[in-house]
Amino acid sequence: MDGSTLEAMRTALRGPVVAPEDSGYDRARTVYNAMIDRRPAAIVGCRDAGDVMDAVDFVRDRGLEVAVRGGGHSGPGLCLVDDGVTIDLSPMSWARVDPVTKTAQVGGGSTLGDLDHAAHAFGLATPAGIMSTTGVGGLTLGGGHGHLTRKYGLTADNLLSADVVLADGGFVTASEKEHADLFWALRGGGGNFGVVTSFTFELHPVHTVGLGITLWTLDRIQDVLRWYRDFLPQAPDDLNGFFAVLAVPPGPPFPEEIHGQKMGGVVWCWTGDVDRVEEVLAPVRDAGPPAFHFTAPMPYPAVQSMFDQLIPAGLQWYWRGDFFDRITDDAIGVHAKYAEGLPTDLSTMHLYPIDAAAHRIGADDTAWAYRDAVWSGVIGGIDPDPANAEVIRQWAVDYWEELHPHSMGGAYVNFIGADESQERVRATYRDHYDRLAAIKRTYDPQNLFHANQNIEPAPAG
Repeated sequence: MDGSTLEAMRTALRGPVVAPEDSGYDRARTVYNAMIDRRPAAIVGCRDAGDVMDAVDFVRDRGLEVAVRGGGHSGPGLCLVDDGVTIDLSPMSWARVDPVTKTAQVGGGSTLGDLDHAAHAFGLATPAGIMSTTGVGGLTLGGGHGHLTRKYGLTADNLLSADVVLADGGFVTASEKEHADLFWALRGGGGNFGVVTSFTFELHPVHTVGLGITLWTLDRIQDVLRWYRDFLPQAPDDLNGFFAVLAVPPGPPFPEEIHGQKMGGVVWCWTGDVDRVEEVLAPVRDAGPPAFHFTAPMPYPAVQSMFDQLIPAGLQWYWRGDFFDRITDDAIGVHAKYAEGLPTDLSTMHLYPIDAAAHRIGADDTAWAYRDAVWSGVIGGIDPDPANAEVIRQWAVDYWEELHPHSMGGAYVNFIGADESQERVRATYRDHYDRLAAIKRTYDPQNLFHANQNIEPAPAG
């Protein structure tokens, strides 16, 4: 991008345009995963939908590469593109709640913390992730699961409408009644179809929840996983619990004597009567005596933000995921093996439940193609030291390759790694892929928005 093109962009747009020679450039190109080191020719901070429309027109008409950044949590760094333009929605970070209709509208650059805080004031929430720093946009467009999924479904299941800037620079609102094909695609199809400048969600009564954390030593991990795979799918919808392998963090509520120990455990979230949380979790002892068990009533936004300081922005990340409809005995053996070989204190594996309410949506009602999956798994190699980048990547790849034969074949699109094949994208969308490709042809026939887990436009005719 030459100087005259850059100045033309600065003249056309209201928000800041940051280039490599500007003092704030390195800060502007920084994303959550420090393993990503891409250098856009310009980063455009869009203040409103008008800015986004102008930015899209600008990059399209000049044949520039473009990426879209919401919260910047993309593990593969798909929100940045070398030598192109990043449309940065972070200035559009806001949330408005209507307590009468129990809905929330949030800007395209908002984080889950923005949404959680605004809704909590009215005793409301919508299911969305497990960290408050995650961007609403990327999470929702990928489908979105979290602490409330068994009770209220996926994030995308609670999306009522979306304002979208299209590849031709036009602006539409997509919902069940308007641009219904686009609305279908946005609920799980990723960032392939346009730039979403605002989302409107259905909210549900959630205020104080029962938090639980139960940990077992690694010698019990196989018994625990066999118990977990049977217990949770039969539990009330009010109980969510994701299984993790981890090194115990050094701090409360964990006693000092277990800090740093490798363990397996479950993080529980109970949305029923908080006085019943211990009663509901009494069966955890059926898996064997826990090394640690903790419960407490907690405001929902506090649960959503409790991992923020443990895994802040600026760490090295490499992840891969898969969907599972069962946890086989052979898969349990793989989990036990790689838990023993956890390469760093922050590296982990999570199994998120995506059953109960998420199973009550029709298989073809949204672009999310795995309504028959029971767990969404992710293997994350994490460490602050760039010198360990290859170590954590190799552990995650080896773990995934050994576990993948026990999976359903596809993955939550936000858990697909940067170096995985296009076949993984097709496997993720199953027989929805052709419909998504046809919708892509309608709304983005030239594939302007391809800095993503890309769905190529179907051929014309």
